[in-house]
Amino acid sequence: MKVDINCDLGESFGAYRMGADEEIMPFITSANIACGFHAGDPVVMRRTVKLALKHGVAIGAHPGFPDLVGFGRRPMELSAEEAYTSVLYQLGALSAFVQAEGGKLHHVKPHGALYNMAAKDKQLAEAIVKAIVDFDSSLVLYGLSGSELIQAGEEAGLKVAEEVFVDRTYQADGSLTSRRDPKAFIATDQEAVQQAIHMVQKGEVQAVTGETVAIQADTICIHGDGPHALTFASYIRKELESKEIIIQTIK
Repeated sequence: MKVDINCDLGESFGAYRMGADEEIMPFITSANIACGFHAGDPVVMRRTVKLALKHGVAIGAHPGFPDLVGFGRRPMELSAEEAYTSVLYQLGALSAFVQAEGGKLHHVKPHGALYNMAAKDKQLAEAIVKAIVDFDSSLVLYGLSGSELIQAGEEAGLKVAEEVFVDRTYQADGSLTSRRDPKAFIATDQEAVQQAIHMVQKGEVQAVTGETVAIQADTICIHGDGPHALTFASYIRKELESKEIIIQTIK
């Protein structure tokens, strides 16, 4: 069995540091780099691209809503045209740094509220996918397993990577439990790792309401901004490999 480990990085801004990008890079295979709308700035974007290239980590664009104060986690009502142009703009921005450093953009993973809304909103999903196709149809689309975004990507001919979350709980419809819900996060690192292994090996996850939900685990998301993020990244990689699960970038 094979799985990719991705992490949202490059989310510092100016004098404000978020996450342990440099320390966590050796344990992941794909980096989703903020494009300046929900987090990140030009200096941070360039620095994170260079870090990813140094460690041989696949570089992905992580476009979000234009909401620095809300960190892109607050829903916004965008028209299809606004969503398309917003994503296209952010892809272009990050791609400039990747090209300047001699690398190649590998994938696109929407961020936060944009990601979660596109998982259920077909029109929004199609607008995001159109921006990716028009920019570079060879890019891989990372999206929530079984979501409208994955379906839109497949219908447009994009290569897709169905994503699962190790530290988040799920609803019966396969969506993530809202961060506002006290049950949104897995309680311990051990439980999170066991959920990850089960998702990869069995292709299913248990919802908070008890139902068994079918999922496809092509790529696992870990978060790089928690207090124990670095320890957890090392731990989960070690545990997955102990189960003879090969950790590698989506080809």
